[in-house]
Amino acid sequence: MKRYLKYIALSAGVLLTSCDKFLDREPLDKVTPDNFFNTESDLLSYAIKLYPDVSFSTIPPGQYGLSVFKSDDATDNQVAPAGNARFLPGEWRVPSTSKEWNFESIRKCNYFFEKVLPKYQANEIKGSPANIKQCIGEVYALRAQIYFVRLQNFGDFPIITEVLPDENAILTEQSKRRPQNEVARFILSDLDKAIALLSESTPNGKNRINLNAAYLLKSRVALYEGTWLKYHKGTAQVPGGAGWPGAQASYLSGFSINIDDEIKFFLTEAKNAAKVVADKMVNNLTPNSGVRVARDASMAIKNRYFMMFADDNMESYDEVIFWRKYSRTEQTHNIQMELARNGGGSGYTKGLVDSYLMKNGLPIYASGSGYLGDETLFNTIEKRDDRLRLFTKLDNDTLYYHEGTPVKAPVPEILNPAETRATTGYRVKKGLNYSEADATTHDRGITGSIVFRGAEALLNYMEAQYLLDGTLDGSSQTYWRALRTRANVDPDFQKTINATDMEKEKLGDWGAYSAGTLVNTTLYNIRRERRNEFIAEGMRWADLKRWRSMEQIKNTPYIVEGFKIWGTMKDWYKNQDGTSKLVVSDTDKGNVNPQSNSVYLRPYQRNKVNNLYYDGYKWNDAHYFEPIPMDAFRLTSQNQANLDGSVIYQNPGWSKVAGESLK
Repeated sequence: MKRYLKYIALSAGVLLTSCDKFLDREPLDKVTPDNFFNTESDLLSYAIKLYPDVSFSTIPPGQYGLSVFKSDDATDNQVAPAGNARFLPGEWRVPSTSKEWNFESIRKCNYFFEKVLPKYQANEIKGSPANIKQCIGEVYALRAQIYFVRLQNFGDFPIITEVLPDENAILTEQSKRRPQNEVARFILSDLDKAIALLSESTPNGKNRINLNAAYLLKSRVALYEGTWLKYHKGTAQVPGGAGWPGAQASYLSGFSINIDDEIKFFLTEAKNAAKVVADKMVNNLTPNSGVRVARDASMAIKNRYFMMFADDNMESYDEVIFWRKYSRTEQTHNIQMELARNGGGSGYTKGLVDSYLMKNGLPIYASGSGYLGDETLFNTIEKRDDRLRLFTKLDNDTLYYHEGTPVKAPVPEILNPAETRATTGYRVKKGLNYSEADATTHDRGITGSIVFRGAEALLNYMEAQYLLDGTLDGSSQTYWRALRTRANVDPDFQKTINATDMEKEKLGDWGAYSAGTLVNTTLYNIRRERRNEFIAEGMRWADLKRWRSMEQIKNTPYIVEGFKIWGTMKDWYKNQDGTSKLVVSDTDKGNVNPQSNSVYLRPYQRNKVNNLYYDGYKWNDAHYFEPIPMDAFRLTSQNQANLDGSVIYQNPGWSKVAGESLK
């Protein structure tokens, strides 16, 4: 049980070491609760140190690769060279331990509240009242984000709001899971407290959580939970549903839920919170000039929309609500070396690329669309939605400038080693900053990293409002037109809805489905807008889970495809003697799928050697949640050899034994 203390229990000594000399305070071995948390600077020091513990999607310092711009890998949007066990039932295994089933960051927040709130309420903290409130509000928002990550991973989760003593009985009691909807309500409660305290701007600009960030996070959480309950209703993945494991826990014997009321509650919360931000952002979206080369040789910006994702300083972009800053004297990264030099071990899927509309607002298959086909990369993106045109790297694209001369992109690196391969032939360009020094020098990159941006508020509102009302209100229509106009797409969304053929859309878009059934064309196009707006931003997996959009691949595996390799583009891959570099073979010599399988590149059909994904992605509903690690059961059971004696229940479908998979 002692090992469990690192997850649940808390000592002041451990926590106080988290407050480093951020503001040149006295040595920390002399810091005690009595002489700390007495000033604004104390609170700031502690709050700042909590940020690394929170799972915001940002570029880790020092990182190579595409980083956040490949965080949509293992979805129908984007893939890595290797398949992912989430799409191979039986291969995803129960771990012994998990960094996610962990309470360290939660208890740090709880310790802060235990020590700070009494002093704040007694007016004993010295400093600017606004800045003191800002720090407290930040910690509420940080705890909310910590819990939101746990909710997405595990669903039901223990709700712990206080610092716990080192007593086995109390620790075990506090390990009991609470139903997911209660966890979601707890998160919203924390965000409401944050909203009451936060300022719209902070002393550190938009590098800290602010009022708009809290509202946007609230809308994200509420939309996630509302749609999760809506589409998973009646299943084991929802409290009270058939097979829900919480029903077997004696401590939840009195639990009841009105699922429809909960759905309405969360969708309404999502709609209202999103509107606060969306109304501020709808006329302040970063403008898009449509220029594909976003910087000239003098590094002057020619397209602010493109550079919003690649600038060193994102403070001037109204649409950016919260971002992470880097510095060459403290924290750098290396993502420009991948964006500018190779495929980065990722690639957009054919399904994602095909989902983008023509500029005239028609799907590519519609009569009169003007689609040029996909024989070349240029043809594929020509006359298309600018979000595809701008953020897809073509052969001969400008990558950076050497002594004023553009350095051009080679053909897609589909034959490279895995870490630098262009997995599908459709390469990521989002985040490229055109700097030669950043592209060629290690540990120099300081491209900022967006955490929240305003376009999400528009999309969150549109989806929640439509699900509540069944029609689009005036605000949703205004928001939708604004997003399409910025993408240089005909703003008439009804034109698109009328031309949408779900039998065609379902072939490359899992979001066409919920619970194995095709959604209507209006809802589908709201989802399409979200998919297209957030290309390479790591939003897709959460969306697919909450929409319950994988049921259809249980019996019909999904084959990932990329660009059209068996056409004119095959001639890119030749040796000096004119022979092809493309090898079709079931052995490990094979590096491309046979044309008889598909004219499109199939990255998981290169060969059959140790290839578990050759026959496509498959699904099991257990994978909507992660398995709880075995140690969580062992350490909360009176007899550690009896995992079933734990007060914790496993997620539906999973074994409790490390190394095993589905039961």
